[in-house]
Amino acid sequence: MVYPLSDSQLASHVTLHQLQVFEVAARHGSYTRAAEELFLTQPTVSMQIKHLTKSVGMQLFEQVGKRLFLTQAGQELFHTCQEIFGRISQFEMSVADLKGLKQGYLKVTVVTTAKYVIPRLLGPFCQRYPGVEIALKVTNHSGVLERLAENKDDLYILSKVPDEPDVKAYPFLPNPLVVLANHEHPLVGEKNIPIQKLADQPFITRESGSGTRGYIQQLFDEHKISPTIKIELSSNEAIKQAIAGGLGISVLSKHTISLEGASGQIAVLDVQHFPIPCHWYVIHLAGKQLSVVAQAFLEYLQTEGKELAESTTW
Repeated sequence: MVYPLSDSQLASHVTLHQLQVFEVAARHGSYTRAAEELFLTQPTVSMQIKHLTKSVGMQLFEQVGKRLFLTQAGQELFHTCQEIFGRISQFEMSVADLKGLKQGYLKVTVVTTAKYVIPRLLGPFCQRYPGVEIALKVTNHSGVLERLAENKDDLYILSKVPDEPDVKAYPFLPNPLVVLANHEHPLVGEKNIPIQKLADQPFITRESGSGTRGYIQQLFDEHKISPTIKIELSSNEAIKQAIAGGLGISVLSKHTISLEGASGQIAVLDVQHFPIPCHWYVIHLAGKQLSVVAQAFLEYLQTEGKELAESTTW
């Protein structure tokens, strides 16, 4: 049986090391994987969890087969650990900032289209702050919203500000959407093409939930256009290959062809009401306290990063 200690006893008996071991074990749902990450033996991990459980006075895990699951007390402690280590990490970065040394860890998730720009903007930022480690995740619009709702990252970059949850959004870079076609397409070279002509062309579109698709659908609805969908793809690169292969036309961010050059197989059509004037936004949850590094990167994107991106020839 586990006997709980008083609050004062709990604070004096629980160590940061025990909390670290618990947090890693809870995150992986495995003592074995926790031991691997922490470079400890499994018996050491088990012993640290046992001591912590005794101090708390309630079971933290329940085991089903080979898998560990958090009890209600374990879930509460897991959230507490994340807050504790988050604050410690922020303190370390604040101290480093006071010393004039930006260092720490930055987690950023971006929509797939932003991968054509953000990695290039990260280069100068990392050169300025070599002590910063960055984790960059690329996913679609729905994936970004899922991670945002779970507060998994410091900052998010996407082309459409969500209605939910409550966020702070900072526009930092134009993201024009243009009509793309194979360079041998009969409409290439024509000027001021009526938008209605797009309804006669086989159309390649992004998957449902894509921010780009949402903007396109809104424009088509305004002009009562129903394009003939030839194929639906979840990757900008796949769409570009489909265009190059002559499967049809599509609408993508102009940034997606930034590296194609004049000799590429894809051309921009001069269509009425295009480009669609969109922007990329840097967002975070409204109540989130940004770390020193996240704040530095946010400011960088709004200033030097923006200037660097806009000076690039597309």
